[in-house]
Amino acid sequence: MRVARVHAVRIDLHTHSDRSDGTDTPAELVRNAHAAGIDVLAITDHDTTVGWDEAARTAEQVGIRLVRGIEVSTRFSGHGVHLLAYLPDPSHPELVAELDRVLEGRDNRLPAILARLREVDIHLAAEDVRRLAGDAAALGRPHVADALVEARVVRSRDQAFAELLGPGGPAYVDRYAADLVRMIHTVRDAGGVTVIAHPWASRHEHGALDGEGLERLRALGLAGLEVDHEDHDRPTRERLRGLAGDLDLVVTGSSDYHGVGKQGHDLGCNTTEPEHLERLLELAARASERSGRETPPVVSGAA
Repeated sequence: MRVARVHAVRIDLHTHSDRSDGTDTPAELVRNAHAAGIDVLAITDHDTTVGWDEAARTAEQVGIRLVRGIEVSTRFSGHGVHLLAYLPDPSHPELVAELDRVLEGRDNRLPAILARLREVDIHLAAEDVRRLAGDAAALGRPHVADALVEARVVRSRDQAFAELLGPGGPAYVDRYAADLVRMIHTVRDAGGVTVIAHPWASRHEHGALDGEGLERLRALGLAGLEVDHEDHDRPTRERLRGLAGDLDLVVTGSSDYHGVGKQGHDLGCNTTEPEHLERLLELAARASERSGRETPPVVSGAA
């Protein structure tokens, strides 16, 4: 007797297109996800929603479920925290204002970064960075890194960040980031839900994101933690998963895919369990109903 194989649903809830610092267009991102066997994809560009419409159109064409999201740059107790915001109303005035401030901070940082590079005898033209940024909503350090690669100063984005652009590097420049607590409230008021991205990544100091800090954020409306991520080793994942269980938080897993701009983060390398996705979507539906905002639906993916 032949036993039918059951297809395991593959869910990737954190990816980037070239509207921020990825290298795929939104359409390419969706097509590549479909080719990689992803059933549910979230597009979560940094601090912008400009790729949503193109990604949604392509998702409908190829037959993949699409969750629209944003990875928002925030700060909590003096530490940078990346906050994944899923399914908020992109026209919510306070959300728009905060994202505009973050994007402005990204753009305004470029001259200062280039000036610091000149201090170590590395000369880049702003025009070259802008050319490589293409359709990105704002310039970021990854685009400077790409210009450094093109100029053969470094071999990769990773090397550029490790030696020049990362915290403590000679060309590091801080910028504006939204207050984390305020952004959790803002996303909730916009009808969306929030998950902290790679909270204990080795490249970040997790600072106040300990058990007590996360319990406080849970009480303020945080929905989940991104546990399964390439920047979390196995012991870190186990501790975070236990903490999420204790705090009744949704657990997500994602690739943090950036195309060729970030190695080792292939689509689907980490995934979210279907029951956690469904819970996240239930929480989003409740937030949408409470807010009274017109929030984006999940693209059904019916081919």
